Amino acid sequence: MDKKRILIVDDEKDIADTIQFQLEFEGFECLVAYDGEEALSKAKKENPDLIILDIMLPKINGYKIARLLKFDESYKQIPIIMLTARTQEKDIKLGEETGANEYVTKPFDMDMLVALVKKYL
Repeated sequence: MDKKRILIVDDEKDIADTIQFQLEFEGFECLVAYDGEEALSKAKKENPDLIILDIMLPKINGYKIARLLKFDESYKQIPIIMLTARTQEKDIKLGEETGANEYVTKPFDMDMLVALVKKYL
């Protein structure tokens, strides 16, 4: 069985590294991007099976990345889990409107995040 590939997008290296370590331990292959431009480029080049996406990113924010991918026939099937410090109802609503399958707020429970990844894969 091919390993499922996950693109982790977070400008906080510690968070990205922690998620990557845990998901690789669970048997997934991980790609990492630290800003919006890199994330969009890797998503289109690598076509991951799932994306974990921060919202507040340098260059292009997570909402715009989600929107660009979800409205493109080639990438709209990729599940997106938004992982963010933005906890207000309007932020969650915007996340849903831009195509996020799940909206998880920081600080987050790693076991819950892994369970969500497995749910979509």
